[in-house]
Amino acid sequence: MHGLLIAAARAKRAISYSEMLGELGFRFTRPKMRALCRTLDAIDTAGRQRGEPELAVLVVRESDGLPGQGWWTGRDDYTGEWTGAKARKFVSELQRAAFDHWS
Repeated sequence: MHGLLIAAARAKRAISYSEMLGELGFRFTRPKMRALCRTLDAIDTAGRQRGEPELAVLVVRESDGLPGQGWWTGRDDYTGEWTGAKARKFVSELQRAAFDHWS
């Protein structure tokens, strides 16, 4: 999964949750989605320890191009709604950091 995220960052694009699951050989189901999110958290935790920017921010909902609710909860670097212009700007900045780092 880490390699898929780095490839997405190098291509300067986000990837949907269902696309990520498909790349891993799974259909979208709630249990698989929860497992995916736990793994994304672990990837970002390990990346922070290496001084790398977040990669989970590249995995987004197809409906609006933003990360899901679980990505937003517990963040201490953002306050506000998880949708809309402010959220989109915040996500874009973090995605840009990943794109710049891995390109």
